Amino acid sequence: MVPLKEGLPLLLIFGGGGAISLWIGFWRLGVLLFGLFAFFLLFFRNPKRIPPEGSGLVLSPADGKVIRIEEEVFPFFGEGKLISIFMSVFDVHVNRSPMDCVVKRTEHKGGRFLPAYKEEAPLQNERNFIFLESQEGMPFVLVQVAGILARRILCRVKPGQSLKRGEILGAILFGSRVDLYMPKEVRLLVGLGERVKAGESVIGVLEGGDEENK
Repeated sequence: MVPLKEGLPLLLIFGGGGAISLWIGFWRLGVLLFGLFAFFLLFFRNPKRIPPEGSGLVLSPADGKVIRIEEEVFPFFGEGKLISIFMSVFDVHVNRSPMDCVVKRTEHKGGRFLPAYKEEAPLQNERNFIFLESQEGMPFVLVQVAGILARRILCRVKPGQSLKRGEILGAILFGSRVDLYMPKEVRLLVGLGERVKAGESVIGVLEGGDEENK
């Protein structure tokens, strides 16, 4: 399992510093640095994910807990649905594409750093919008929302780019949330409080699609 490249400098600093400290006899410092190395190795982990097969499936874009579900709310295109997923500092923070799609545009907005689970966080916190269009021509909007500890949102995609289901599109560092706005044609298959995994958990299906892999 190769960690996110953004974490490599920290891993090199703490891992190397820990090794040098132990070698020269600074045991307490060495143990502390190796503890930080282990934490960042856990945080920047990027486990391999195998997306389920099936037509019309909408996968979770993030690891974490479903903290909000709303229907008939779609501020970008009219009627639709919303799922919010909270990522604690212990969850995998890699974000993945919920379906085969094309990136239409991206938009970054600065803001505050309220706890990501708060209801006002998506409106006031720093966030990054990724506008997607599915193979069926349906609009989706994925919003990366910073949290109280998150100070960096990573977006690896550009307008016009094609994404495969489960493909990495970015990450949010140190606790955060992801909101996914979906068209009304998506039938939701998860409930509040459920834990989901990016690129593997099926959270919805386009009407007429295949839900056997829930």
